[in-house]
Amino acid sequence: MPKVTVNDIDLFYDIKGMGEPLVLISGLLCDHAYWSLILPFLVAQYQVIRIDNRGMGRSSAPDDPYTIQQMADDVAALLDHLGLDKIHLAGHSMGGQIAQEFTLAYPHKVASLLLISSLAKGDERFNSVIETWGKLLPIIDTRLYQKVVLPWIFTDAFYSIPDMVEQLIEFAVHYPFPPKTHTIYHQSQAILNCDTTNRLKNILCPTLVLVGQQDILTPIKFSQQLAVTIPQAELVVLETGGHGFLIESPDAVAQAMRQFLAQVR
Repeated sequence: MPKVTVNDIDLFYDIKGMGEPLVLISGLLCDHAYWSLILPFLVAQYQVIRIDNRGMGRSSAPDDPYTIQQMADDVAALLDHLGLDKIHLAGHSMGGQIAQEFTLAYPHKVASLLLISSLAKGDERFNSVIETWGKLLPIIDTRLYQKVVLPWIFTDAFYSIPDMVEQLIEFAVHYPFPPKTHTIYHQSQAILNCDTTNRLKNILCPTLVLVGQQDILTPIKFSQQLAVTIPQAELVVLETGGHGFLIESPDAVAQAMRQFLAQVR
């Protein structure tokens, strides 16, 4: 799988499928593999490009401050490398913040925007959680860290499935490309320092704002703000799943994405 040197880092990316290019950007703690359960629903119609953000997976992890704008510029440099002039762009959580900044900086490159479980700016509770996650990993081991994080990501119904959460914890503990402790801190600070509230009106492309009914990390009110302020935005609230519905309800998420993209096409 390929890498390209952009903005003084090696950026890992993965391309599968044929058709119009669709770029998928992951959130905090996640690399391109977070989209794996969604991928089969998309590759029949789209050239799907997944990225490891700086500091994650197989991309470089410099130990210096990150910004959301910087990670958006990494995406732009990758598209230049690939020779892509126009894309559909989807981002989950922090990835949605990156997608917003990309669209604001490079509006001519975005045919449509999909903001999934994302936000313009966090409230006090959200900021407290993200700040804690950014500082906690050097203090506790990976297994305990996951036990702290996962209740914010998955629903009661998901927790009720025998061994499911334990399997996810084991996957994280043994994952061959774990995030470095400084990466989580730098990405968390980038999230906290990002605010697109007063610029959302400048996002003029067709936009899907998608959120799970049971999302307690980026609750519905965050998505409502995006949908009300972005001129061509459509809000879709899925009854199943919370913040981690890309894993918990991938078929429902993929269906919403495909319906929106079909309308744009």
